[in-house]
Amino acid sequence: MVPTCDQWLVFAPHVAPVSRPSRLSRRLFDTVLLGVTVRIRTTTMVVVALVLVASFGVYLGNRVMDVDLQLPRPGRACTVHDGDADQPVEPPRSVKLNSAQMANAATIAATGIRRELPERAVVIALATAFQESGLENLAGGDRDSVGLFQQRPSQGWGKPERIRDPRYAANRFYTALKKVRGWEKMRVTDAAQAVQRSAYPEAYEKWADEAEVLARALVGNTSAAVTCSVTREPAVRGSAAAAALTAGLRLDWGRLTTAEPDGMPGVMVSAGSARAGWRYAHWLVSHAADHGVKRVRFGDLQWTADAGEWAPGPERSTTGQVIAEVFANV
Repeated sequence: MVPTCDQWLVFAPHVAPVSRPSRLSRRLFDTVLLGVTVRIRTTTMVVVALVLVASFGVYLGNRVMDVDLQLPRPGRACTVHDGDADQPVEPPRSVKLNSAQMANAATIAATGIRRELPERAVVIALATAFQESGLENLAGGDRDSVGLFQQRPSQGWGKPERIRDPRYAANRFYTALKKVRGWEKMRVTDAAQAVQRSAYPEAYEKWADEAEVLARALVGNTSAAVTCSVTREPAVRGSAAAAALTAGLRLDWGRLTTAEPDGMPGVMVSAGSARAGWRYAHWLVSHAADHGVKRVRFGDLQWTADAGEWAPGPERSTTGQVIAEVFANV
């Protein structure tokens, strides 16, 4: 707040006491303040004008010049498509997530599959996590709520540090869901509400479509459906990356038959079916940013960190094997 003329005299040093300032001094002072105000307003108007010009330039480039220009905004590194890569569904549906959201979604799905739950359970779990946390592993929330599902220690969900573990949180959610009689035939929001007891019981339904797209891909019912772009330098490389990736696989999926692929650092996972193979392949792409994954191959397709897409590979991978190559040491 700008001080008034009387307040200014109180704070000004070395000013002799006066009864009241003269009319002339008031006018001079008000003129100074007016100049400051005008300069501030002028600067603000210039900034606003520049933003408007930039926005119009983007619009003009898109509409007239047919150039895909975009203003900077937070990125979504991963896209999950509905349907197989060579047979997309109509109308096309897709879900865009950042790398942390994608990894959390993959872990939620893997936990449900490991418990031998149907795809419907994974849909409900993903829709719940979408609504409660935006698929982010939050350190806090409403009152003492924590984690992906915003579970509350005071309501018996566990200690905060345990709830922050996505695998623990997902397991607790699935355990509670299984206790709901008839959950398999409920609407997504009704089943989720029976577990969460939210003040907004209808809120989960708006995420049902996104959860269905994610679940279909992550349980392996669609092929080459999870794509992620990895732009940052890998935090871990070589044998350390391969060891961490193998450990992560086993934490989410349990006992797996794995081996080290020939001639490259990474991990090879045995898959008994195409559906299982795509489960593991999509999980590996979902966790690529955190584990330094350079390439994932399954069948005659491969995903690469550079391209961020699935494409035909130079050679077909060994039958029934999903191969993940990590970045080598430099």
